[in-house]
Amino acid sequence: METNIYSKTLIPKPVSVVFSDGSFHLEPETTIAVEPGNPEVFAIGQYLADTLTLLTGFKMKVVEKSLSPAQKQITMEIINDYPDLDRESYNLSVTPLGILLKASQPAGLFWGVQTLRQLLPPAIELEEIQRSSWEIAAVEIRDKPRFPFRGMMLDVSRHFFNPAVIKRLIDLIAYYKLNVLHLGLTNDQGWRLMIESWPNLALIGGRTQVGGGDGGYYTQEDYREMVAYAQSRYITIIPEINVPGHTNAALTAYPELNCDGIAPNPFTDTGIHTSSLCVNKELTTTFLEDVIRELAGLTPGPFIHTGGDEAEATSEEDYRKFMKQVQEIVAKHGKRMIGWDEIATSDLRPTTVVQFWRPGQMRLNLVPGVKVIFSPAWRIYLDMKYNPETPLGLDWAGSVSVRDAYDWDPVGELEGVEEEDMLGLEAPLWTETVETLDEIEFMTFPRLIGIGEISWSPRAGRDWEDYCSRLAAHAPRLEAMKVNYYRSPLVPWEKEDDD
Repeated sequence: METNIYSKTLIPKPVSVVFSDGSFHLEPETTIAVEPGNPEVFAIGQYLADTLTLLTGFKMKVVEKSLSPAQKQITMEIINDYPDLDRESYNLSVTPLGILLKASQPAGLFWGVQTLRQLLPPAIELEEIQRSSWEIAAVEIRDKPRFPFRGMMLDVSRHFFNPAVIKRLIDLIAYYKLNVLHLGLTNDQGWRLMIESWPNLALIGGRTQVGGGDGGYYTQEDYREMVAYAQSRYITIIPEINVPGHTNAALTAYPELNCDGIAPNPFTDTGIHTSSLCVNKELTTTFLEDVIRELAGLTPGPFIHTGGDEAEATSEEDYRKFMKQVQEIVAKHGKRMIGWDEIATSDLRPTTVVQFWRPGQMRLNLVPGVKVIFSPAWRIYLDMKYNPETPLGLDWAGSVSVRDAYDWDPVGELEGVEEEDMLGLEAPLWTETVETLDEIEFMTFPRLIGIGEISWSPRAGRDWEDYCSRLAAHAPRLEAMKVNYYRSPLVPWEKEDDD
């Protein structure tokens, strides 16, 4: 495969790509130069060095940038006087003499590194030394994201997944410049995070999962470790504690939160369960205060998701009152509340975020300032089947093919919501039928790759046929990373040339 072909197959598609002659060759003496005195940038340089060393065996070093940079050097710079660079933007210049990656913030450097990885042959992703001539075609790339919120949601309540699975998923979504992982920590089938002031939520509510098998939960140390790992990949973890409905696991652990004080049986089916906290009890307020306080203390990111969907067992009046209370508690602990689009019927704070998902819900009446996350089920729900023959997944919102997930745009999808009202996109994977990492990858990839491009790349210039060609060229990369992706018949998948 020609060296310069990789510049033409980048995903997400950059804002600007200008080709030039020649190429940069990685050599044993190549170094990665960073500004002195900036540990965060040094860590990004070391991340790149570790990746390249693992493949080439060159033992690449991270060094301090000097006034007279060496040739054959990869240089990372933080530039403060670029008015067009936001915190995630970057400029990447590759010439035969060296590579220069510039950004206004470390996040931009990190996303530029992901692009640099894609400019190298797919074998760069193999976890073993390869004997090859490592070339990067000369190119000038200017890039910045369309939306600040580019996410995936993983439901760990219906089936539990250990921290190693979460870290693997973090690495994969970072490769395609997604910056949010939303974890659905609670639902009727399980409560997955230890809350020290209410320990039985995890100890009892975390015992089961869909199908009745052993569940599990994250200790607070587990959660901190996952959050820190995500931060090292410039990904924000958003925790979701779903209230007032979808709370059977919590009520099993603490029946006094139920209006009748009776513990319900564990719920291990896949359907919708009409559970609800007893929203008018003083104890419920204490419960919310304690859970949100601990969760805010564990979560450095700005958001806490409080669910709010499918709360049929709560009256409309009680629901509105409850949501007002929850918003106040979240705000008191310094966070912004996100809720599924049912919360739009409540009195919302301008800082609250509405996550749109429901088929048939074609309009949202928003308070000025309220932002929207787009997760339309019929477009980007990753738990929907690719087609009727897909062995995994559901179909209540229809099938979502690889093309369905890509060939649309959020502008115009929902009446009353313009681009300036959108925080971004998030693709949820509910796990009624998903039990293993391989199954997560099968349902997620390649659909999430296209969703990442919608979230990052400008609307102008996006085209299914062009994207389909670039996606096909990513088959060797996905295989090198050992991703169990779905080989959609809509995509003319490629394999890397033998040479």
